[in-house]
Amino acid sequence: MADSVVLDPVDLHILRLLQNDARMTYRDLAAEVGVAPSTCLDRVARLRRSGVILGYQLRVDPAKLGRGLQALLSVQVRPHRRDLIGPFVERVRALPESRSLFHLTGPDDYLVHVTVADTADLQRLVLDEFTSRPEVARVETRLIFQQWDCGPLLPPA
Repeated sequence: MADSVVLDPVDLHILRLLQNDARMTYRDLAAEVGVAPSTCLDRVARLRRSGVILGYQLRVDPAKLGRGLQALLSVQVRPHRRDLIGPFVERVRALPESRSLFHLTGPDDYLVHVTVADTADLQRLVLDEFTSRPEVARVETRLIFQQWDCGPLLPPA
């Protein structure tokens, strides 16, 4: 792991706290970690510079935006060639329904997390944006009943 960064317990504590509440003030963060606010600011800046902290994101509830149905689409692309994959990936990423896209090993080439209004909207998306494309050989759809966030991401012990 040549790209990993050495983190001490203070860095790990900062990461844990910020992953739970990225809007925490530096003063509150410093108090919780037990360092001076200037030290805390320096450490967070170092974590950003080293690429450990990539940014901050706003999370929204898809249902509140009229996209109450979520699904995972398993997609096979045939032939699986670079000249087809690049445009396919860019097309999927540009769809307003796409939330995440994963390139996989195994029988399926891609897993796409989508949010749509209802089952009719999901059917339209699958038929018009996926199976109508000549490089898409197969699409399997799985509805998501519920989703949970998991704990903060920390390096292996």
